[in-house]
Amino acid sequence: MSSANVAISAKRVRSLTEIRVGGLARLSSCDWPGQLVATIFCQGCPWACRYCHNPHLIPANGDTQIDWQTVLTFLKGRCGLLDGVVFSGGEPTLQPHLESAIKQVKAMGFRIGLHTGGPYPGRLAQILPLVDWVGFDIKAPKKAYDRITGARHSGNKAMRSLRLLLDSGVAYDLRTTVHPDLLSKEELLELAAEVSDAGGKDHRIQKFRPDGCADIDLVNSLNLVSGDSGQR
Repeated sequence: MSSANVAISAKRVRSLTEIRVGGLARLSSCDWPGQLVATIFCQGCPWACRYCHNPHLIPANGDTQIDWQTVLTFLKGRCGLLDGVVFSGGEPTLQPHLESAIKQVKAMGFRIGLHTGGPYPGRLAQILPLVDWVGFDIKAPKKAYDRITGARHSGNKAMRSLRLLLDSGVAYDLRTTVHPDLLSKEELLELAAEVSDAGGKDHRIQKFRPDGCADIDLVNSLNLVSGDSGQR
C-alpha cells in the first residue's frame, strides 16, 4: 500500500471514532453537581430553542472546532485530577460516534456525565449503560414542544428519551428553562404532571438567563436578576 493510501486509511479510521467539538471547558464545578469535571461542548443541535445561550453550537459545523485528538491529549494529562468528563453541547447525541468517544474517555478512568434534550432516543439508549449521570433538559409539555424547539415531533422524541432515562437507573437532574414569553403557568403545571406520570422526581425549574442568547426580544423583555441558574 502506498504512503498516500496509508494516510487516507488512517484519516478514515479517525473519522469513524471522532466527534465534532465546538468548545472545551477545562475545569467546571457547575456542569455536574458535586463533581469537578472537564466539559466537552459537542458541535451541532437539531433544535433551535430561542433561549439557547450556546447558539454558536447549533450549526453542524462551527468556526472554532477543536480536534478530537487534542481533547484526548488534554484529558490524558488530567487523569486523577478530575472526577469526570461531561459531554454537553449543542446536543451530544447528534454525534454518530458519541458512543466510541465516551468509551475512549471512560477507558482513561473518568466518570461520564451527559447533557441532553433527548432528540435521539435510539442513540441515548446505546450510551446510557456507559453514563454515570445525565442532566436532562425537558423543554415543555409534549403538545408545546414543537413551538419551543422549532422542530416537528420533538415532543415525542423527548418523552421517549425521558422514559429511557428514568428506566435506566442512571442518576439524573431534570430541569426546565422558563421564560414567561415562552411557557405559561398552565403549561408548566401540565409539564409537571407529565414528568410525574413518567416517574420523574425532583424536576427543577430554572429561569432564563440572557448570557449568550441571540434572541434580543427575549433578552429585552425581562428585567433579569443576575446570578440565575444556567441552562443549555
